[in-house]
Amino acid sequence: MFGVSRQAFYGREERSQQFFSHSMLILDMVSALRREIPGLGTRKLHLLLNEPLAISGIKLGRDKLHKLLQNHDLVLRQRRKVPQTTNSNHRLKMYPNLLIDKVILQPRQVWVCDITYICIGLGFGYLSLVTDAYSKLIVGYCLYPFLTAEGSLKALEMALLTNWEKGNGLIHHSDRGSQYCSFEYVRRLKRAGISISMTQSGDPYENAIAERINGILKTDFRLNRVFTTFEEAAKAVSKSIYNYNNLRPHMSCDYLTPSVAHESKLPLKKHWKPKVYKHSKDTRDQGSTT
Repeated sequence: MFGVSRQAFYGREERSQQFFSHSMLILDMVSALRREIPGLGTRKLHLLLNEPLAISGIKLGRDKLHKLLQNHDLVLRQRRKVPQTTNSNHRLKMYPNLLIDKVILQPRQVWVCDITYICIGLGFGYLSLVTDAYSKLIVGYCLYPFLTAEGSLKALEMALLTNWEKGNGLIHHSDRGSQYCSFEYVRRLKRAGISISMTQSGDPYENAIAERINGILKTDFRLNRVFTTFEEAAKAVSKSIYNYNNLRPHMSCDYLTPSVAHESKLPLKKHWKPKVYKHSKDTRDQGSTT
């Protein structure tokens, strides 16, 4: 009566049931991944799902995955970043930017450092991070209740326990905050034989990698939420950094996780043009007057 064969009718019913079961399996996998990395976007979800879906015989493109997430209200909407300032209004010695016109070609060549805040009750905790600029591996971190040099020193000491060689020309790059200019911090770097580099202006792009890591931890791993206690925040930080290092693929590391990229002997393929620090206007003006 309707111009459809019995075979076509039941075939459509079967495909509909198969699509439903496949969708439920995919959503279960997405839920499992987002339990570990809550802010994981469509692109990286698709990358991580490729292998298990292939084993299950399911073909799914990125656009179809995005549509499936949309239909179930699972597409992430990023919040606007809250601006953060660094206290560089001090009389401590500051150091020049050694990364100007420098291309980073291997791990253990440059460490970038920064401090970000974590909301705890009605107050804050301060998370100091030391990150390898090439592999994006977080090699040292410390959540500290006060915005003093102690937290940054603890993060540095953790980084110094990792597999790096003294005398290999390692550069420590940071902003000009008082924590990184403090006598204790500078003395520890010099004692380890690490060159000191600092930003020369208030432009966050001079420390873009460290700023980007802060954003990833806060958005992808939900460290931008309000924690009840310091202990709860510290556990969340440790888990998030472990998952960031070992589970989350990084676009600037050829979609490898930072821990794999850090030990890789092959050059990493960048999916955008690598950042080369240029001379700032102030630096050029100073050079023209000397």
